[in-house]
Amino acid sequence: MDYLKLFKPDLQEFYNRTKAFRDEQISVGDYKGFSGGYGSYAQRGAKKHMLRLRLTGGRITMDMLKAIVEINDKFNVSRMKLTTCQSIQLHDLDADTLCEAILPVWESGMITRGGGGDFPRNIMCSPLTGVEKDEYFDVMPYALAMGNYLMGFIKGPKFPRKLKCAFSNSHANQTHATIRDLGFVANPDGTFDVYICGGMGNNPKLGVRAAEHIDAAKVRYYGKAMVETFIAHGNYENRGRARTRYMQDTLGIDGLKAAFNEKLASALSEGGLDISSDEIAAYNDAFSAAQNTKLTAAAGTSDALSENKRIYEQKQSGLYSVFYQPVGGALSPENLEKLYETIKGYEAVELRVTPTEGLYVINLTAAEAEAVLNITADSARDLFETSVACIGAATCQVGLGDSQNLLDLCVTEIRKHNFADGVLPRIYISGCPSSCSGHFTAPIGFRGAMKRTPEGQKPAFAIFLGGSDAFGQEKLSAPGPVITVDDIPKFLVDLGDAVTAAGTTYDKWFPEHDADIQALIAKYA
Repeated sequence: MDYLKLFKPDLQEFYNRTKAFRDEQISVGDYKGFSGGYGSYAQRGAKKHMLRLRLTGGRITMDMLKAIVEINDKFNVSRMKLTTCQSIQLHDLDADTLCEAILPVWESGMITRGGGGDFPRNIMCSPLTGVEKDEYFDVMPYALAMGNYLMGFIKGPKFPRKLKCAFSNSHANQTHATIRDLGFVANPDGTFDVYICGGMGNNPKLGVRAAEHIDAAKVRYYGKAMVETFIAHGNYENRGRARTRYMQDTLGIDGLKAAFNEKLASALSEGGLDISSDEIAAYNDAFSAAQNTKLTAAAGTSDALSENKRIYEQKQSGLYSVFYQPVGGALSPENLEKLYETIKGYEAVELRVTPTEGLYVINLTAAEAEAVLNITADSARDLFETSVACIGAATCQVGLGDSQNLLDLCVTEIRKHNFADGVLPRIYISGCPSSCSGHFTAPIGFRGAMKRTPEGQKPAFAIFLGGSDAFGQEKLSAPGPVITVDDIPKFLVDLGDAVTAAGTTYDKWFPEHDADIQALIAKYA
């Protein structure tokens, strides 16, 4: 499907309504309901805008990277944000710039249609699929096929709300595939298990396993069944209860499975949605052919590189992936351009955005990997600095807490104490209950709030403890006490001191020290 040709005529209405919003002829709420369908939202204050690039599986080819750099340069983009749904957001665009930039973004293959609003969202995928040593199989071609298929519903029937789909190449479950509206988890035998109607936000729920060991070529049938189940049984009356997870309540687990299987049977009987071997081969051949030209000259491994925590040896011997995590996912346009200038001559290289707001540069030789390490030296220094934070209330219209500011305060304070790596875990910070950071699954999560103090109301965050996205051990944590923004860095320092005194890491310390961490929380809450 040529989606550029299909969607391009819609842009005139986007231009008209964006300029009407600029001229205060449209309310913030009405514009939000419209612009989200184009992957764009007005920022807080209604003077600047965000544009969210649609990157299926978080995959950025060199052609796409070149286009992003050129767009940043042409339109003077000053701020970018990596997201937990493996997208990139361009921020601080005025209305005229947004209208000028959106078409070249689309023409470069990153069509933003459905990047927000009540549509199928960006398809997620394990970021190292295709190169990861321990993966069961490469799931990227299936994610790409599903992404292309679900975009076909953007101009189709109205959904009750958004629909999020994820693929995991193993039981590592980096994409929270078991906690999405629709998730596919790979098995060692080349099949998928299917999970439906999970999600975070208000009233979060784990997904329901609807099928086991399905033929990977059949995934689009499950996508169609999920869409039709959602349309048939989703809540169109109460927007707050219009996500798929609420169908677990209205239909019951058995009723939900029955409704889904009915739609699945109908889709299978109609046929026509199998992913052909030619589709898979077209992707695999192109991906492998580009790698093979490097492998002959890159055989062997480098012990020096293997010792660096940001380096990952690929399953293709002699090739490496380099991890790069701008703190808070705040990707500098200048740094991205430097990275592009470094790698633009490297064959077979591409970028993969992670679900934790970082990215990998994959298919590098040892020499190339060293160069990428050097150019990304501003990367997070340890596990704690890879913490996740949504864009926050300073930018987001609906945010309650300034997530980026809180993370900056915490990182600045923690750096003064030189804790060993692992003493503090990765934390997840969401500005509001929407859980854009995924704080429900975090070892330590925070959600924006306000706290009444003797000095008056103060910005604060509720703490969440003990969440997990580990396959088979998934746990969605409950909100705990509220701590002011000023006190959260102090709490984390005290926690780091306690874990350091025990001579261990947080993940080992936490299960045996519930009373201790509750006492630390009580000190500040």
